[in-house]
Amino acid sequence: MPVFSFIVPAHDEEASIVATVESIVASAQGQEFEVIVVDDASTDRTADLAAGAGARVVSVDVRQIAGARNAGAEVAKGDVFVFVDGDTRVTKQVVEGVVAATSQGAVGGGAMIRFDRPMPVWAHLAMPLMTRFYFMMKLAAGCFVFATRDAFEATGGFDRELFAGEEVELSQALKRYAKAIKQWRGHRARFVIVRSPVETSARKLRMYSGFRILGELFRLIALGRRGVRKRENLSLWYGPRRPDPGSCQVGDAPSGPQDRSR
Repeated sequence: MPVFSFIVPAHDEEASIVATVESIVASAQGQEFEVIVVDDASTDRTADLAAGAGARVVSVDVRQIAGARNAGAEVAKGDVFVFVDGDTRVTKQVVEGVVAATSQGAVGGGAMIRFDRPMPVWAHLAMPLMTRFYFMMKLAAGCFVFATRDAFEATGGFDRELFAGEEVELSQALKRYAKAIKQWRGHRARFVIVRSPVETSARKLRMYSGFRILGELFRLIALGRRGVRKRENLSLWYGPRRPDPGSCQVGDAPSGPQDRSR
């Protein structure tokens, strides 16, 4: 039976880290697994709360999501790496989807996503289109990415030159890897988006206006890699954390883009 390493990068995630870890532990029952929280220079109780919830905590000080994820992979013992953001909850259906996919030739992939509530009106309109676009393009959303150890190491992991968009780069690299090796454990090598959704926080959508978020995304699309190579250019992701105007956190919300300011 393969071992699954759930790797959770986190910066100042005391409000949601327990719910994230507990969702993984509950959903992965029946599998051989470990949970690693990579505490990236947190100034709050993230590390203590994660440890109390049953995670192994690794401390780093890189303030970069790609670097934090890679640091978790370096100490992971598993055959499959599952990267889950610190404000995201998984379900048993998602884990079962990953188990099934990796047993049938998937070298990597992601999952559909939904956002917690409340969400502004513009986000209700825009986010389903964006998540559908990711699914059609077979790109893993940053809040949930998985890869076999072999594929992750062969592709070099997350690109340390990038402070955003690293999940898109890895998705493309994993698809190229699958095409190159053709077969994985007796099956056609593939990159798979699991249809069962994870639930991630909509706090970024609540903190900033639609004009600010969409404008920033279009700016980064226009700049390409040049726009995501410096942390200073990405205040929306790495700037000071604003108070969440929502009335609930992922850990206690009813079912509903990743946040790198963590």
